[in-house]
Amino acid sequence: MINNRDLSWLSFNDRVLQEAQDKTVPLLQRLRFLGIFSNNQDEFIKVRLANVIRMAQFRGKNPPAFSGNFPAKKLLPLLNARVLESQEKFDTVYKEVLSEMETHGIFIVNESQLNEEQKLFCIDYFSSVVSPRLVPLILRKSTQMPFITDNYIYHAVKMVSAKKRNSAAGYAIIQIPVSEACPRFVQLPSFGGRNCIIFLDDIIRLCLNDIFFMFNYDEISAYTFKIARDAQLTLDDDISKSLLEKIEDGIENRLHGQPIRLVYDQNMPADLLEIIKSKLRLRNIDSMEASGRYHLKRDLMRFPKIRPELEAVSPPSLAHPDIKPFSSVLGVIHKKDIFLNYPYHTFNHFIDFLREAAIDPKVESIYITLYRTAGHSKVVNTLINAAKNGKKVYALLELFARFDEEQNVESSELLQKGGVKVIHGVEGLKVHSKLVLVERKENSALKGYVYVGTGNFNEDTARVYSDFGLFTSHIQIVQDARAVFDFLLNPHKRFVCKQLLVSPYYLRGKFEDMIEREIKNAQKGKRAFIYAKFNSLTDDRIINRLYEASQSGVEIRLIVRGACCLQPQQKGLSENIRIISIVDKYLEHARLSIFCNGGDNLVHIMSADWMTRNLDRRVEVGIPILDSKIKKTLKQFFEIQWADNVKARDLSVFTQNNYVVAFDEKVCRSQVELYDFYKKMRGNNEN
Repeated sequence: MINNRDLSWLSFNDRVLQEAQDKTVPLLQRLRFLGIFSNNQDEFIKVRLANVIRMAQFRGKNPPAFSGNFPAKKLLPLLNARVLESQEKFDTVYKEVLSEMETHGIFIVNESQLNEEQKLFCIDYFSSVVSPRLVPLILRKSTQMPFITDNYIYHAVKMVSAKKRNSAAGYAIIQIPVSEACPRFVQLPSFGGRNCIIFLDDIIRLCLNDIFFMFNYDEISAYTFKIARDAQLTLDDDISKSLLEKIEDGIENRLHGQPIRLVYDQNMPADLLEIIKSKLRLRNIDSMEASGRYHLKRDLMRFPKIRPELEAVSPPSLAHPDIKPFSSVLGVIHKKDIFLNYPYHTFNHFIDFLREAAIDPKVESIYITLYRTAGHSKVVNTLINAAKNGKKVYALLELFARFDEEQNVESSELLQKGGVKVIHGVEGLKVHSKLVLVERKENSALKGYVYVGTGNFNEDTARVYSDFGLFTSHIQIVQDARAVFDFLLNPHKRFVCKQLLVSPYYLRGKFEDMIEREIKNAQKGKRAFIYAKFNSLTDDRIINRLYEASQSGVEIRLIVRGACCLQPQQKGLSENIRIISIVDKYLEHARLSIFCNGGDNLVHIMSADWMTRNLDRRVEVGIPILDSKIKKTLKQFFEIQWADNVKARDLSVFTQNNYVVAFDEKVCRSQVELYDFYKKMRGNNEN
């Protein structure tokens, strides 16, 4: 029994929407969860739904089925229905949140609700900030629609002369120019204890007469719309172009991908809607969605922080108890393994590790894999600094990180200009691993220092993504890391790892072997369990092996944040499997597995999920936890998360997202408990 991945993913996004519904969540954080939901839904439509649409249009014989044995033509209407159902829930929650905001004196107003002072403010703001960024385009029935990107929203404008009944209407398109310098939400002058916010859309509506002053129309109205385009990145096969050039062209071509969905203001006049539909060549009713006045609600993630007491407050990240200020990080790793759990621990420890390596005269080389980095990345700057200090620096930078391709092209150019040797992936494989190797000359030999993580080397997301990282100088792991980087630099070479789990060559087999060992131990009457935490669980082979393990009596506990195709608690199939999902203020992104192994527990952290793409088509790295104290810490981590009865959902009933029921009076919100756990651990170490 395999559940459909896409339906399961939509169920995950409904869990995000539950956070916006939860009145125990700070009010403005609920608004931001609505933005996260909207962003997720947009990406789902552009990537996953677009893929199903392509397969539904496939005219060849035996089109591939989707997970759960769904043909595309059967799956597509189910997904469309679920997307619309979720959008209706979103609209309801959005109205509830806005209403509650008003009880706290926060009002989102439109152009018709402004007092005179606010109106003058908006006109001045339009003149100084907005107008220089506007390029209105007149739309005639005989001309083609100007290019419409799915990264923006647009006003479709209709202009009529009420006094001249027989005169033709005029039409235009205005791209709403949202940027850091021109944000979607604008704070207005407040009065009477009210905090008033206006959409940029409505400032433009207020000033329509100023935009089209040269035309002789006396009624001008604007209606927002947005489109979603197929986000597939297609590269041409021109052998004269470098991969970097092909990626840049592919990004440009993706902007012009096939439109797959139009979302429009339900009040848009029929003639204006017909023009837009015709120009975009959208005729299928499933590709069109009548909605409210405002679209692209992902911008809610950047709603102004006007009332700190209504925001989610995160405590400051903790320093690791073994890493002291202004001391050598390499020196600590030389003596012992160091485990970090972001954002409970500070990501600065990783930055300090790289910075020390960049200036240490005994460090000879740095190797790193990069998948997603921050804008103005400290990691990138530190690698450039290391190269300028004479270190040999090698960066495997994956250009195919979806929706970050442009950022990665920019980072690649910066690194190369800075003297870093940049490698653009391995043909046929996406490099998703989070691996660093630093080599330092000690006692006439090279000493290696390794970092393996579950999350990206991105100081921005490390503040809100829950991830693991491990520093070690273990000799065998260092040798394995050298072998991995040798392969990345010379992909024709095969390699062997004795400690690291590396896909696509060894990771799947190792996990299947560990599952098989638990099955055999259970059949012998020994205690057998598998505890694991992943973002997604969608691989058929792994799922079927877990079903077999369950039927053999292996206890299986899984924490899966996103898509999960395994159905737990099915009689005769998965009675010994329980699955929960945790959605809270931090994005649960860490991957962890704990196998009983006859009492000698095997504990690994890794960059890979149990997905076919991670196991078979990507370079991923997992690392065994060899230090007994760190192994104990990770088992305690899992126990704390498993005990969550505030933010955990029970996935026993597919797509239901029922909260875990507390069986005793003790309340456990795991993200709060974990911070206290690490804080106490630090205090005990200092004492």
